[in-house]
Formats: sequence, structure tokens, C-alpha cells
Amino acid sequence: MFEPSPRVVELQRRLEDFMAEHIYPNERRFYRESEIAGPWGVQAVVEELKPIARKAGLWNLFFTHESGLNNLDYATLCEITGRSLMAPEVFNCSAPDVGNMEVLAKYGTPTQQEQWLRPLLDGKIRSSFAMTEPEVASSDATNIGSVVRREGSDYVINGRKWYTTGATDPRCKILIFMGKTDPDSPERHRQQSMILVPLETPGVRVLRPLPVFGFYGVPDRASEVVFENVRVPVTNVLLGEGRGFEIAQGRLGPGRIHHCMRLIGMCERVLERMCRRAEFRTAFGRTLAQQTVTLERIAEARIAIEQTRLLTLKAAAMMDKAGNKAARAEIAMIKVAAPLTACRIVDWAMQAFGGGGTSNDHFLTAAYATARLLRLADGPDEVHRNQIGRMEVAKHAATDPARTGGSGDVLSREEAENEFSHLRPGSPDYLWR
Repeated sequence: MFEPSPRVVELQRRLEDFMAEHIYPNERRFYRESEIAGPWGVQAVVEELKPIARKAGLWNLFFTHESGLNNLDYATLCEITGRSLMAPEVFNCSAPDVGNMEVLAKYGTPTQQEQWLRPLLDGKIRSSFAMTEPEVASSDATNIGSVVRREGSDYVINGRKWYTTGATDPRCKILIFMGKTDPDSPERHRQQSMILVPLETPGVRVLRPLPVFGFYGVPDRASEVVFENVRVPVTNVLLGEGRGFEIAQGRLGPGRIHHCMRLIGMCERVLERMCRRAEFRTAFGRTLAQQTVTLERIAEARIAIEQTRLLTLKAAAMMDKAGNKAARAEIAMIKVAAPLTACRIVDWAMQAFGGGGTSNDHFLTAAYATARLLRLADGPDEVHRNQIGRMEVAKHAATDPARTGGSGDVLSREEAENEFSHLRPGSPDYLWR
């Protein structure tokens, strides 16, 4: 149904070879270095592998302007890199940089692209995205309270952000900040703007790293950042004032595809490890692989993975053919389906691994933290479900139920009497007379 091109098949093979040679053998080192370096440090193994990946032609595959790959092409490659939490950054295809690079490529000026996009594409710097705030429900981006006030040729920024991905990374040099330039606008979705803020600008303070289920920097360098009278040139605005919400929507579409395909890759690896574990672990005289509860979970996991993959590939194909707006229902559906599937499969794997599954020995805890985080990141499940529900109701409101047999009307009294007369004693049509 979604047959990859010969070039994509070749890239898949090369990625799988690279993962086998360089990624899987170095994962324990990656986790050890993550614990030692902490959220403010850099894992040396990642930096060592980046030039090898670049030399192998596996660099910036997400970036269609250089790779020539579309969303559907890259989705199949993203699944492979998703099998390891360390892999995406090695290929310069990790969040938040991917989303920020796509924003700069699509909405940035030539000057902004030269100053920030090119170093990001070259892997010389990293970036951060500052949207979520602790004081408000940031799942509704119109709630954002951070203020961007214009003073002459500058913007003055004040606000407090958290879950600002990447800000503790010493290689981070630029943040994309979302705040309100026109809080009084009657159009709620035109109040916000996105501004480029160099991390070293006076008034920017990274207060603390935020652990995700106790993990600092793995899988996410979440942090809390305060902006106090931060002054940047007006030329740092992206696209124009009042366009922040529009940029956010454009940024999140491809990012959600990437997150979901990486989760599918993670699910595949977790399921494989669960199957292998079940074959040699014995309880009550039989291996786990011989016990019905385990077989049922393995089967349900396989079904869920296949369903989620097909839906995600469909969304990617729709984005390529008709654009992000046309695929918004499918994008919302995969964003709900993929993290839920991943959470369930990792949970089943933990049961198969026993107590050891809750330790860091088998990577399952970090996998679960990643999957659970993604039920919130890029919009919580509830927001996507509401969007899907509204679109579904609107779709049926626009169709003629006479053509679809989908009327929800109640039978009239006359219709009820005529329809069911054969069930009424004394009626000439009585069924059991």
C-alpha cells in the first residue's frame, strides 16, 4: 500500500546497518554518560558518532530541501531511528531542532536562516522551543501569558516558560519564544508571535532542568526558563507579528509524524525484546511464551503496531499530497493512537521482564517515560480527541443522511405503530398467532 522507492529502501538498509554497528552497541555507554554528565552536559558518544553518520550520508534526512525526501519517505526511516533514544540526535534529526529548523526554513528571513538555520543543519549548535508555561493550561496556546512589548526597534520580553526542551544543553544557542505581542486583539489566534531569542541575551535565565519520570536529559532536556526584560531586535520576529499560532500549527504537523513513527520503531524493539525474554523465562513449569496471557499480549501488540503504522503512513501520505490542513484529522488521530499504543506495549513488556523491567537495565523505563511524555507533548490526548470529534460531527452535518443511511432521527408515533404492529397481540399481522 505504501511501497517505498528504491532510494528509500537503500536508505533503510544503510540506517539498519549503522544502527547495528554504532548505535545498539553504544547504548549502555550513552545512558551511563547521561547520568554522569547530567542535564547540563553532553554525551561524548553522541558527538563521536555524528561525524560518522554524516560521512555515511545519513545526516539531516528529515530536511527535504537537502534530502529530497517527503513526509512518507522519511516516516519509514524515522521508525528505524526510533528504535533507540540516542539515535535521532546522532543523525541530526531530533527534537526540538528538527521542528525549529523546519520553522526557520519555512518562515525565516535569509538573514535568520544564515545566522541560525545553517549552524543547526551543520550540527554546530542546538536550539530550544519556549512555549509552555507553568501558570496556565498551555494545551490552549491562546492562554499564553508571556508579554512581548515593542519599544522602538526592539522587543522587550517578559515571561516564565517550562518544559522548554533543550535549554540546559550547553550547545543550545537560540530559542524560539512564543508570547503575546497584541494581547488585546479580538482575534485570539492573532495575539501571539514567535521571536528568536539568543540564549545568551541578558535577562534569559535557565532556572532548572525538569526530570521526566526521574530522567534528566533522557529522553528530553526539559527545563524551566525565565525571561526578564529581555531585549531583542524587532527583526528577530518570525513571519510577522500575530503569526505565532499559525507558525505553531505549521511546526507541529510534521513533528507529530516524526514522534509517532519513532514510537512505532520503539514499540517494534520492545516487542522483540519481550518475545525473546518470554522464550527463556520460566514460571510455573512453562516458559512465558507458552502461557496464554503472554501470547495474547504479544498478539495484541502486533495488531496495535500494524494499525498505528498504517494510520501514520496514511497521514504522512495525505500531508504530501494535500497538505497539512487536509490531513489534520489523521495527524490528530495518530497523535492519540501512537503514544497510547506505546505505553500499553511497554507496560506489557515490563510485566514479562518482572521486577527487572522497572530498572534501567532493559531500557524499558526510559521507553515508558518517552511514550507517556508524548501523550502531553505537542498537544494532550484530550485536545486531539476534541478536534477529531468536532471534525467528525461537522463532516456528517454536511452530508445527506438519505444517501448514507446515517439518520439519527426518532421514529414518529405513526411509524412506530406501523413498524411493530406484527408484535402486538390482536393485530392481523401478529407474528405468533
